[in-house]
Amino acid sequence: MKRIPTAPLVLGLAGLIPFIWGAVTYLNTPLANWGAQALGARFIGPYVQLFYGSVILSFMSGVLWGFATKTSGARAATGYGLAVVPALWAFFMTGGGPTTAGLNLIFGFAGVLVLDFAFYKWGLTPRWWMSLRVLLTGIVIACLAVGVYL
Repeated sequence: MKRIPTAPLVLGLAGLIPFIWGAVTYLNTPLANWGAQALGARFIGPYVQLFYGSVILSFMSGVLWGFATKTSGARAATGYGLAVVPALWAFFMTGGGPTTAGLNLIFGFAGVLVLDFAFYKWGLTPRWWMSLRVLLTGIVIACLAVGVYL
């Protein structure tokens, strides 16, 4: 694995803010109360994590689709097929209450990491891709776990 370029690293870390904010406001009632008043109830605790998590899984579908364009034939068809899975997962699996939705997002992000690895092994991603994805996915899953397990 290679060093992650600055721009993807900084933007990736910035993309963690809603997950981290959701976990912190889940754990800190005064901060959650302030956040609900200042930002609105959907921007605190598991609510911001679940909505944003669905958006990011859909975004990751687009990223994987882009990687699939770098190949052809059966591998491209497989790549395109796999690329739509995260968005469909987010669409179908984030209902049923915050605990179930959070758990399903954890499974979804773990699944995307497996897909990331497949695209990496096929030589379709930058060499640093897995370094970035393991870092970001670990933090996302830890933050989602706060709402699911605490």
